[in-house]
Amino acid sequence: MSDRLARTRAAGVLAVLRAPSPEQALDAAEAIIRGGITGIEVTYSTPDAPAVIRELIARHGDSACIGAGTVTTAAEAIDAADAGAEFLVSPGTLPGLTGAMLDTGRVTMTGALTPTEVMTALELGVDVVKLFPASLGGPSYLRALRAPFPDAPLMPTGGVKPDNLADWFGAGAVAVGAGGDLANSASIAAGDWADLEQRSARFAAALASVRR
Repeated sequence: MSDRLARTRAAGVLAVLRAPSPEQALDAAEAIIRGGITGIEVTYSTPDAPAVIRELIARHGDSACIGAGTVTTAAEAIDAADAGAEFLVSPGTLPGLTGAMLDTGRVTMTGALTPTEVMTALELGVDVVKLFPASLGGPSYLRALRAPFPDAPLMPTGGVKPDNLADWFGAGAVAVGAGGDLANSASIAAGDWADLEQRSARFAAALASVRR
């Protein structure tokens, strides 16, 4: 296992961060990190995502695991890697894009939902299969996928909350992606950093409980 992949797994929870501006993205990430969640996925729906990634890495170095999400083109994968992103996440699995992501040497996570899509992602050699949208099937669906894919590194994203974190990890998740229940868009828009910090603290406590 690469050092980057080990760090991604160690983070446990990746906050899927979408913000209207780079400044709000930075403030939101800071609040989430203060709360205890150190995995930050800066999505390309955030303006100037590579600049946000670069700044977060400059501020936090190895104390946080910073990557890029919603990667949909090879150019985005390259730009994010050049900015220092430790991991790259795409919502789907396209062979050409996946190849470009893997070529960067960064931890590559691509989206899948059906068994066929999971098989495609694994055949292409991704490091982690992002089960998305995981809310459609819940932990029971992840557990069902474990039967044909017992060794597949699966990361559910969508429908992940502090009160079901144990269920996701119990079903076999190697990590989880958390969007609205952690990096809440309304709180970001309102600049309510205290709320984001509290949300992060709840996730961090739930993760600590799972690992105990």
